[in-house]
Amino acid sequence: MELKKVSSRASGILLLIVPFLIIRCSSDSPDHTTWSHYGGSPDQSKYFNASQITKENVNQLQVAWTYPVGDNAPSSFSPIIADTIMYVYAKNYSLIALNALTGEEIWIHTGLRGVSRRGINYWESKDKKDKRLVFTINNSLQEIDAMTGQTITTFGNNGHVDLRVGLDRDPTSLRRVQAMMPGVIFGDLVIMGSAPGENYFSAPGYVRAYNVVTGKLEWTFHTIPKPGEYGYDTWPKDAYKYVGAVNVWSEMTVDTKRGIVFLPLGSPTYDYYGADRLGSNLFGNCLVALDARTGKRLWHYQTVHHDLWDYDLASAPQLLTVNRDGKTIDAVAVATKHGFVFVFNRETGEPVFPIEEKPFPPSEMPGEEAWPTQPIPLLPDFARHEVTKETLNPYFPEEIKQQWLKRLDTAKSGLFVPHSDKYETITMPGALGGASYGNTATDPNKGIMYIMAQDYASVYKLNKVVPVKPILSDDEIKLVNVFYTGSCQTCHGADMKGSAAGPSLINVGQRYFYEEFKTVVTEGIGRMPAFVHVDEATLTALYKYLGGIPFRFPGNRGGSGGEISGPVVASGGAKILADTTRGTPLTDYPEDVPHPENRYTTGYGTDWQALAAPPWASIFAYDLNNGTIKWRQPIGLDSAFTQGDKTAGAPAGTIRKGMVITSTGIVFATGKGGMVYAFDADNGNILWETTLGSESTGQPGMYEINGKQYLVINASNRFESDSYDFSKRPGALPRGYVVFALPDK
Repeated sequence: MELKKVSSRASGILLLIVPFLIIRCSSDSPDHTTWSHYGGSPDQSKYFNASQITKENVNQLQVAWTYPVGDNAPSSFSPIIADTIMYVYAKNYSLIALNALTGEEIWIHTGLRGVSRRGINYWESKDKKDKRLVFTINNSLQEIDAMTGQTITTFGNNGHVDLRVGLDRDPTSLRRVQAMMPGVIFGDLVIMGSAPGENYFSAPGYVRAYNVVTGKLEWTFHTIPKPGEYGYDTWPKDAYKYVGAVNVWSEMTVDTKRGIVFLPLGSPTYDYYGADRLGSNLFGNCLVALDARTGKRLWHYQTVHHDLWDYDLASAPQLLTVNRDGKTIDAVAVATKHGFVFVFNRETGEPVFPIEEKPFPPSEMPGEEAWPTQPIPLLPDFARHEVTKETLNPYFPEEIKQQWLKRLDTAKSGLFVPHSDKYETITMPGALGGASYGNTATDPNKGIMYIMAQDYASVYKLNKVVPVKPILSDDEIKLVNVFYTGSCQTCHGADMKGSAAGPSLINVGQRYFYEEFKTVVTEGIGRMPAFVHVDEATLTALYKYLGGIPFRFPGNRGGSGGEISGPVVASGGAKILADTTRGTPLTDYPEDVPHPENRYTTGYGTDWQALAAPPWASIFAYDLNNGTIKWRQPIGLDSAFTQGDKTAGAPAGTIRKGMVITSTGIVFATGKGGMVYAFDADNGNILWETTLGSESTGQPGMYEINGKQYLVINASNRFESDSYDFSKRPGALPRGYVVFALPDK
């Protein structure tokens, strides 16, 4: 195979192909008959191979058993099932093993506050004698024996690996590293992403692989290249010293047969103003294929050059076999936040469908140089890219409608329109739009990709970073200044007194315990989005700024939050000695590094969820054999503008949701308002639907025991609207894990 050479400055446009790049792995492709990984299997297909539940009988599904979450349990946790055991997070920060047939508790490990809220990993040795749960907690990687529930102290350093180490920053200065997602298992490796934050001077989001048994670091991929590494010259000199993020905070995918891990990488810091990172910025916003054994880059493709719109790759790359022009191609496809689908040959990185570089407007901001072109796939997109007077939400009351008609006279809207400090830009989709985590799935054998997406605009306006009230330390003032000005001020006001878009925050720290405050900020509530990237130092500084007294950090927080009944086997994770020193986070550019005179920030601008006309949220079936949308269906409930009309879709209707695809041609999907659907995979017809007693924000799962097939959903988040608060209905299911199955004959 010939090595293709590309210009380093244009390196975001194509890829590097390595001769004989594939190292064959002894593992076979998944048979999709288990659900021991987040997303079902390492390929993240969310596909399950079983025959009991069919299109003809799916409408007979009924509740087999439920398990209540209790207090203080992340509502977005995604259960996994190994053999006949289901692992869940519930009951005051406890990891719990349940009998998957009955829901009976097998063991409870309490005091694990700080576990990544979206899920954990399961690993077993080839002889099945060693079975482990692998998870992150409070910036450390730890393990529990899957059979006994006991902490494995032989792992790492007396039971833990410090994830802050090895990121080219002072480890004691880092407040948040772990991602909300679990890693992905390949052989004896657990490959980890991170969520260091996306504010100025956040840590870099290097991807790392650790030995599951020993905790040894096996390889590191520098997502922000260092001197001498490929892609270094797509940044200013020494940018790696202060630029952060470019991280996998969502779902990685592994082709176990070929030994390739596919990384959907996020944006560099700062998301919306990049005068200090001129260039295309590899490997920001790239799909990167690595040798899963060594971390060596095989190829990459950059879906957004020099990102200014927070267009992270947030959904799992999907592996599928397509028949294209008479050829059978093993492909990898990724759906984006800005509404496009990119499809590549899995081994070579060659596009399966054409992609064109198209010109877009320059930036008017001082020092900023927006990249002149952006890649646009020649496939049908799945999102709108502009908000106009003609497309404005028709359900707005007349007063609101007139306000927006006036704002649209001066605002700019459209794909890849750079932001400004002089006028508003309305980006569609925005920070929470398009396809996000949990929103892609595949029938890998038929070449069909399923995408859940939402048309959710963001309204941006850049503001110069200015000091906040000097009531904190200098370092804390800088942190609060950047985050509050950029993420809170639009809705809550510069004086924190609130507005129509958000309540007053004055002394809110005195009304919430720190953990409650942190949950609201990082998981969102009502119309407030989840700020998943905010780091611990910023959270504690903001909490103090709002009148609270945060917990002492660092150290293992632990604590069960209350007495736990049942088969408790242990409490707390591995014992971690608190650092005797607390380093200062990087809050300014290193000395002798050229940088812009000013920094600018903006909020996510998500206070207007339904700015355009419905439908706002939909599920799509993409036939990637011929590059067409096979069908589309609105999904989710919303009462704010349509009085609960199920056909209209819903603002924020797909983010934090998920799917299960079955070999019998059914697409199970969760939607806003506690909805669960079973769609006909061939035409999108609804075969069955039901309403849960609580909102579902985790990834559903499926498993089979003794020929009986089960669907499990974590329905434990609270509804934001009283009009469809089904928990108040007679006979409503409890908050917790709900398992469906066909009735016994």
